Amino acid sequence: MPLSACDSASHQSVLRASAEHLDARALWLDRRHAKWPGADGTGVFRLYYSADGAINTRIGAAVTGAAGALTLDVAADPNPPRFRYLGSGVVVTLRDGDLAHLPALHRQQLVLVQEDQSGKVRAATRLQAAGALDDLFAAAVDAPDLGVTVGKAGTAFKLWAPTAQQVAVCTYAGGSGNGKSGAAAIAPMKQDARSGIWSASTPVDLSGKYYTYLVDVVIDGAGVVRNLVTDPYSVSLTTDSKRSYIADLSAAALKPAGWDRIPAPNTVRAQTDMVVYELHVRDFSINDPTVSAARRGKYAAFGEAGSNGMKHLAALRRAGLTDIHLLPVYDIASVPEKGCAMPAPGGAADGESQQALVKQTADTDCFNWGYDPYHFNAPEGSYASDPLDGARRIVELREMVKNLHRLGLRVGMDVVYNHTFAAGQDEKSVLDRIVPGYYHRLDAAGAVERSTCCANTATENLMMGKLMIDSAVLWATQYRIDSFRFDLMGHQPRPVMEQLQRRVDAASGRHVQLIGEGWNFGEVADGKRFVQASQLSLNGSGIGTFSDRARDAMRGGAAGDAGEKLISQQGYINGLVYDPNALTAKRPLADLVRAADMVKVGLAGSLRRYQMVTGDGATRALADIDYGGQPAGYASEPGEAVNYVENHDNQTLFDINVFKLPVATTGAERARVQMLGAAINAFSQGVAYFHAGIDTLRSKSLDRNSFNAGDWFNRIDWSYQDNYFGTGAPPFGDNGKDYAQILPLLANAALKPAPADIGFARDVFRDLLAIRASSTLFRMRSAADVRQRLRFYNTGPSQQPTVIAARLDGQGYAGARYKYVSYFINVDKAAHSVVIAAEKSRRYRLHPAQRADPRVKAATYDSASGTFSIPARTAVVFVE
Repeated sequence: MPLSACDSASHQSVLRASAEHLDARALWLDRRHAKWPGADGTGVFRLYYSADGAINTRIGAAVTGAAGALTLDVAADPNPPRFRYLGSGVVVTLRDGDLAHLPALHRQQLVLVQEDQSGKVRAATRLQAAGALDDLFAAAVDAPDLGVTVGKAGTAFKLWAPTAQQVAVCTYAGGSGNGKSGAAAIAPMKQDARSGIWSASTPVDLSGKYYTYLVDVVIDGAGVVRNLVTDPYSVSLTTDSKRSYIADLSAAALKPAGWDRIPAPNTVRAQTDMVVYELHVRDFSINDPTVSAARRGKYAAFGEAGSNGMKHLAALRRAGLTDIHLLPVYDIASVPEKGCAMPAPGGAADGESQQALVKQTADTDCFNWGYDPYHFNAPEGSYASDPLDGARRIVELREMVKNLHRLGLRVGMDVVYNHTFAAGQDEKSVLDRIVPGYYHRLDAAGAVERSTCCANTATENLMMGKLMIDSAVLWATQYRIDSFRFDLMGHQPRPVMEQLQRRVDAASGRHVQLIGEGWNFGEVADGKRFVQASQLSLNGSGIGTFSDRARDAMRGGAAGDAGEKLISQQGYINGLVYDPNALTAKRPLADLVRAADMVKVGLAGSLRRYQMVTGDGATRALADIDYGGQPAGYASEPGEAVNYVENHDNQTLFDINVFKLPVATTGAERARVQMLGAAINAFSQGVAYFHAGIDTLRSKSLDRNSFNAGDWFNRIDWSYQDNYFGTGAPPFGDNGKDYAQILPLLANAALKPAPADIGFARDVFRDLLAIRASSTLFRMRSAADVRQRLRFYNTGPSQQPTVIAARLDGQGYAGARYKYVSYFINVDKAAHSVVIAAEKSRRYRLHPAQRADPRVKAATYDSASGTFSIPARTAVVFVE
């Protein structure tokens, strides 16, 4: 390969063109067997190959353009569990004498053809290769050093590309591709036949330099293509990920001062100790005038201890927060790292000009949630002070982690291994341009599945599973990430997630908590392809999943509600039955009782075997309570449930309450309702998970999906003066169908909270964190503990359904601090009294942490009768 190829203006060069396209409807089951669903077993089956990708298979004619063919025999189906989802069809097998040719043939175009006895084509298909590649090149899974390694022996490069015809590595003195820093050298790489790994090395230490690969592969519909591509194991890159960065992450130059001396906080002894605040790096500081201008929106903002944002985090930590979970900080494909747009909208509270301006620069501005993974192992450059310098993002991300650790907060990371931003020959496709068709999950025709939103990855394939595991190990060891939140984790196999848990714990020498979204949908739903890492399938693993049971009951309705249903479908905390809004039809009391039961499910950690008295008077295990056709209780242990009422997805809790509370509800009462949701979350067994700004009544101006809505609709005010409700109609794309409901609400100035309302929520939230932190009874260690020590009162058909009443028994329990704790959550507009005979003659007093809400002081307990009087819209905790 010529040196000039390293500086190609294009990410691909066609070496030998072929426009022939075929679906990939057959699949290799292993190195020998292939299955063709839907095909019968008649005729002759041949496997044609061509190094030029020039095979033509016109029906009724003989195959042309092939270099040769292997005759295959019809065989019995070996029925490997991995491919249990395949429909019926013919299975063909290679003959013994041809097996040795397969590793080399996989570097060519392969087409399976069903012919008649005269050699004419009856049907033809490409083959999905993952089953064969995993069998042939299984040794690659044990490779500890894919990517670039710098050591005393120099610099070594390794790339898994078993189907490539040739590979070379290009090295560059600098990161810029503007002509001033062309390729310094090119080195051919040599393939190891056993693993499919290509390698090259030099005795020179190339630290601080940059590199790319040239990979020649066969591409369906294109021919033989030379791809100029970055390393999927890149540890850093230059601006907009044009070149990979050469680095030894253990080098002193890549460590901020004190990196090796400041330990992570030892605040989480059990997974249930986790109290999480979900935060976006840019959101945290871009709107904070107390942060230096150059550091706003950057990793470095976390180093300004005197800023409003850092003071806010410090106050939450003192109250009981343990973890900051950062939305994606790996390399993101959808944010320009240099010269990104920063629009400055303005307009009426219900105006549409703001969203119109945001839309104009939506794909070129500085904001995105970041669920668009480009390189899994490298820090995002737009958050660094200099994206051109591959070292800066490494040092500054570590500095951010160090500063949060020094503050006493652990650091979690949102990871998105379920999809990539691009696939195929797209310029921002990395994996598919190195091993075409391998890293992504394919449908019956060989097209990439996209149920997650984008190009679904296939972690059931050995090397994609390895990439995910290696990546998590890197973040845990090299950046001291304390926990991970897995986006759409239900698209991963449970065994791979359990292997990841073992590997990351062993590599880091500590337990790293894993939580994630266990939603069950798409092509993998209901275990179709493998045992999923989903809610119902992960029980007993110790891996936590988000529980939507209490979330849905509290908020009301469903995430996809639109039109009048946004308003009419009220929830437990915002008026269901007891405070109907103008669009809510009269709902039966049974609906409220049912919602109260589901809130109790969440408070009990969604535990399968926990038993409680339900609204009809029956005693049931939570697994026997129906939740939309699923068991309400699904977790084996409390640490497997992650409780939340709001996160980055969907409307904020304040915004959902704008829709559902009666319009006349005052700002002060709205703040109370918000804190009722927070209280239920704080008192629930399991992991407590909160969205940044829930404690400041954060609004996104009613946006249901702010992933690409710019800084404008994602702002946070750490001065507590504004929550940004009524800052314009949210982006039309996801919200326009609901403008008839949205615009009148935004125009209503009475719905915007006053600073006093925000301050109330801020302070009450801190009290709630302090209450949870005060006793292990709110974060019990095992399901057996919860079954023994949590008891609900005010249950059954005669209950007052707007009041949740529960007692926690702390006798003999480590860390309980109290003999008994009783908590009450009254969501009604009116005060209520609950008589609990079993709680007579106690010495209850109000929890000392409840200081911010003056209404709490009106709560009373009568020892003689066991009567608790709970003020309206108040959460109260009594202790003995």
